[in-house]
Amino acid sequence: MLKDEVNKALKVIQDGGIILYPTDTIWGIGCDATNTEAIKKIYALKQREESKSMIILLDTDNKLQSYVQDVPEIAYNLIEYAENPLTLVMPGAKNISPALISSDGSVGMRVAKHDFCQQLIQRLRKPLVSTSANISGQPSPANFSEVSDEIIQGVDYVVDLEQHDTSVKKPSTIMRLNPDGGFEFLRR
Repeated sequence: MLKDEVNKALKVIQDGGIILYPTDTIWGIGCDATNTEAIKKIYALKQREESKSMIILLDTDNKLQSYVQDVPEIAYNLIEYAENPLTLVMPGAKNISPALISSDGSVGMRVAKHDFCQQLIQRLRKPLVSTSANISGQPSPANFSEVSDEIIQGVDYVVDLEQHDTSVKKPSTIMRLNPDGGFEFLRR
């Protein structure tokens, strides 16, 4: 079942499509983080300004340096010891679509600890865009049952996993990390 869903989602993403999928936090809308056209589809669906950047998911922390110029050493400890899913915003983004890079050159990244996400990212061999499955300005869905029809109909594929899970999920904690190791919380 998991393998089938990974295969279906992978094909849609490789064809430039966008998917609705479960993560280790809330349901997300995603695509290939190097495909600007697909990223623009997500901005259009969410009715979101392109100046508001989205995060990318990685399957392992040893890929951080592939997408950020200088990864502060503390990043690895923060990821390893974080009790809740943690998104790190770091400067010096590289090797992803310019549509995902903030005006200050930073990108938010999270190492997903979720089987589906990890397998999909491994197979894709690229980071996966992740943004909450809602129209901009509306509340983030706590589970699949709260995702609007507009979003469900607006994506190219809805992953058929965890749709009946009604446990309430929360977005990740977000920290901005500077090259010198200094940090600030953007969302706890």
